Amino acid sequence: MRSTIGACLTAALALPMGLAMAGAAQAQETVATEAAEAPPVAELVLPDSASPFGAIKATEEEIAKVEMPDLSFEATPEDEKNFDKYYYFNRPGTDFATAYADISECDGYARGLSSGITYQQPPYPYAGTMAGAVGGMIGNAMAMAIFGSAEKRRLRRVNMRKCMNFKGYERYGLAKAKWEPFNFEEGLSGVSEEDRQRCLKQQALVAASYRPTTKGLGL
Repeated sequence: MRSTIGACLTAALALPMGLAMAGAAQAQETVATEAAEAPPVAELVLPDSASPFGAIKATEEEIAKVEMPDLSFEATPEDEKNFDKYYYFNRPGTDFATAYADISECDGYARGLSSGITYQQPPYPYAGTMAGAVGGMIGNAMAMAIFGSAEKRRLRRVNMRKCMNFKGYERYGLAKAKWEPFNFEEGLSGVSEEDRQRCLKQQALVAASYRPTTKGLGL
């Protein structure tokens, strides 16, 4: 008699537990299915990262004229070593006007930078003499040509990467040959405003419309 009652109690307790486990499994399966079918979610964009200058107005006709660069390439070890120099930005769910405003703002912060290399006085006993002045000018010109240009290019890259990273854009590596047609570097010489805007528009189109197939590099 007691064994029969015990068996009934065990069955009665097992029934709601089994139903609960079955319900939990079904709920997990539903969540997994919904997650697989859901579209990719754009990364979080900080509200105060938007350009304070607002979106740059561009008509549909102007946008249509912007050419998407060819970004397809097979990365070599040499390419990967230079990804700190050659790359592009991308942020899912961003329209062209927003990307153009963001890239233009970051370009404004990164242009016209000083290399930090300043005039150095010739050492004693030549300081204050004509020979020392001429030698100092030649030496400083050589130092600027050798080191100043490279440092200005490096500072520009640092500023662009930090600015765009703050705005939520991911960075992706690119081969130099693919990078050059829609980018520019500013060392001792600059770039014309026409070429600058052409490049920035293409960079914005890539940032807003391209779908990267490689792993992001972060800052």
